[in-house]
Amino acid sequence: MDPDLKAFLESWPYDPDEPVRVVTLADGRSVMQVRLPLGIEQYELDGRPDGERPLDTESVLDHHLAQLEKAKADGKESVFRLNPDECVELFNEGVLYYYRYLHLFQLKDWPRTVRDTVRNLRLFDLIHRYAAREEDKRYLEQWRPYVLRVHAIAAAMIELEENDHQKALAIVKATAETIGSLPEIDEDTFKFERHRSLEALHELADQIEKSKPLTELENLERQLDAAVTTEHYERAAKLRDRIRGLRQDDRKA
Repeated sequence: MDPDLKAFLESWPYDPDEPVRVVTLADGRSVMQVRLPLGIEQYELDGRPDGERPLDTESVLDHHLAQLEKAKADGKESVFRLNPDECVELFNEGVLYYYRYLHLFQLKDWPRTVRDTVRNLRLFDLIHRYAAREEDKRYLEQWRPYVLRVHAIAAAMIELEENDHQKALAIVKATAETIGSLPEIDEDTFKFERHRSLEALHELADQIEKSKPLTELENLERQLDAAVTTEHYERAAKLRDRIRGLRQDDRKA
C-alpha cells in the first residue's frame, strides 16, 4: 500500500459544513468518519469510540463501576478510591466519548447522543464522589453544565420527533433548573458554560412553546379574541358557550 494518503483524502474533500458521515465497511459494520482539514478520524458507533476493550470490558469506566459494586457488596465502599493515574485514564477516555457525541449531535443521532452524554455524566459522578485527590474531584465539574445541556437538547429532540411537545418542554425546563441549582464553582469555564447553557435551554423552551400545537380550548380562545376584536359579537357569544362547555368537561374529567 502506498503510504501517501493524498489520493484517499482527495476522494472526500474537506467541507467544514458537512465534515461527518456514517459509512458501512466491508465487514458490514457501520462507523462514523470525520473529515478534518488534513486527515480523517474514524469512530465506532457503539462501544468504546476507538473500538478497544480495556481490561476486557467496554470501557475503563465500566471496569471501575464494576469494582465499585464489588466494594459495596463487600462492605468496603468507604475505602474505595480512584488514584490520580486512574483518574487521568478516565479523563482521557471521557474525551473520546465527548468527541463522539459532539459529532453524533451534528448528525442528529439523538439516541446515541443521549447514550454518550449519560455515560459521561456517570463518569463525572464517579470521579466527583470517589477520586482520592480533591483537584481530581473538581476537575470535570466545570463542564457539567455543558454536558447536561447537550443531553437535554438531544432528549428533547427525541420527544419532538414523536410530536410530544409537553415532554420535550418538561425535559428542557427541568435541566435548566438543575443547571441553575448547581453548586457554585470559582472557575471561568464553569461560569461561562452555565450561562451559555441556561441561555440555550431558555431559548429552546421558547421555541417549543411557540411550535406546540394548540389544544381545542386554546384554539377557541384565540378565535374568541379575534371575534371580539373584529366586533363579531354573535360569533363571540357562541365561542364563549363552547369554551364554557369544554372547561366544564375538563373539570368533570
